[in-house]
Amino acid sequence: MKNVLVAQSGGPSVAINATLAGIFERAITSSDVGAVLGALHGIKGVIDDNIINVSETLSDPNMIKRLIYTPSSALGSCRHKLDSPKNDPYSYKAIFDTFQKHNIGWFIYIGGNDSMDTVLKLTDYAREIGSNISIMGAPKTIDNDLCGMDHSPGFGSAAKYISTTFSELWCDIKVYDIPAVTIVEVMGRHTGWLTASSALASLQSGAPHLIYLPEVAFDNGRFIEDVQEKLRQSSAVLIAVSEGVKYSDGSFVGESEQSGVIDAFGHKYLSGAARTLESLVRKEIGCKVRAIDLSLMQRCAGHLVSANDLTEAKLLGVAALDRALKGISGEVSVINRISDSPYRVNYGTVPVSAIANREKLIPREWINERGNFVTEEMIMYLAPLVEGDFGVQSRHGMPVYIELS
Repeated sequence: MKNVLVAQSGGPSVAINATLAGIFERAITSSDVGAVLGALHGIKGVIDDNIINVSETLSDPNMIKRLIYTPSSALGSCRHKLDSPKNDPYSYKAIFDTFQKHNIGWFIYIGGNDSMDTVLKLTDYAREIGSNISIMGAPKTIDNDLCGMDHSPGFGSAAKYISTTFSELWCDIKVYDIPAVTIVEVMGRHTGWLTASSALASLQSGAPHLIYLPEVAFDNGRFIEDVQEKLRQSSAVLIAVSEGVKYSDGSFVGESEQSGVIDAFGHKYLSGAARTLESLVRKEIGCKVRAIDLSLMQRCAGHLVSANDLTEAKLLGVAALDRALKGISGEVSVINRISDSPYRVNYGTVPVSAIANREKLIPREWINERGNFVTEEMIMYLAPLVEGDFGVQSRHGMPVYIELS
């Protein structure tokens, strides 16, 4: 009997472990699968033969439930860019040696578009050497920028945290009668899906008042005009801004605040858009102004998960392994939306080449003409993704999470 090997890669999320749970639950229903193994710290764990037996920990159904709502990557993660076999033959030999040593028949890699690049490279290499191991991708990213699918697991829970935080911030800042501007920076290097999700707070509170996304070129003068207009209507103004907002020449608004350091995939570490705009408002308007950076808090807020998100993430794991068990390789499980009301989806797969190294932008028609808020179509798209609460086990008032590594 062959074993299933699973690894997790890229930035953590609330839903990534639910996908692992789905893979495990599907594996134990198959007479062809021996055990579910986990590689610690992504593809690096496969290269280094750092493998654990997940089946031993998850033999208790209570542990499976706990895994589903445990945030972050229970197997650990990495941001390791796999080079081509020509440039790095050692890594490919090490990976397939690990597969052989642990009797792996199916490898599922859970991650975002950079991680799917690894799936693509391993799939191509397996075909070249005549390996019959099925290699599949399962999606993960809070950024919601994966092509080929309606939305990405992890995004709904992050959107729920962001929109809830904006609602609570508005409750805080609206109590004063002096002019004040609060600028909140939300993750999103090239796409504004997370920042756009703050608009859900406006359904009840009317705030945020302004939203700025990377999909529309930023203009300092227009921004100041927007803020002044909102201050004429309200003494408190709440603004959402993506970390990756940029000017028409392509330079980032917060670029002066960057260290200039880039990661293994060539991405700049962005931070400082809100602080840059805080200085601009203070200089041009002179009112009280504050910058807030949600930073890592929006990735793994397990206390505010979306039940829809966790359910879908789990079923994507099922779909990925289902396809692998049929001998398919080089695909990624995806969510397809059937209808908004009632909200219904189904699950399928697409070739990994449709996702790897690609980014899905917000449609321009989902952003208002001036580029400082989103349209009703965007809000309708977002609303179902944050629905539902997921009960968690607690001890002494604190959630109890699982550790695999």
